[in-house]
Amino acid sequence: MLNALEPWHLLIIVGVLVVLFGAKRLPGAARSLGQSMRTFRSEMAQGKAEAEQSATGPAPAALTGATSQASASTRPHAASPVTTG
Repeated sequence: MLNALEPWHLLIIVGVLVVLFGAKRLPGAARSLGQSMRTFRSEMAQGKAEAEQSATGPAPAALTGATSQASASTRPHAASPVTTG
């Protein structure tokens, strides 16, 4: 079997990691890697949900009046007076 990862390959990799980073920093690095993977997965799931939502059409809330509120919030504010010294 070519390209098969055997248990002794894993031992060599773990040994190199311990030598490079030290035994004290490896748990923190593994924790950070796990947190990064969880964040990546949640962002991918959120992006997939948004893509599915945009493919099915606009949401009903967007049709009811959210568009008029969004356009009102993008207009310049005329209520704030400009004072000159």
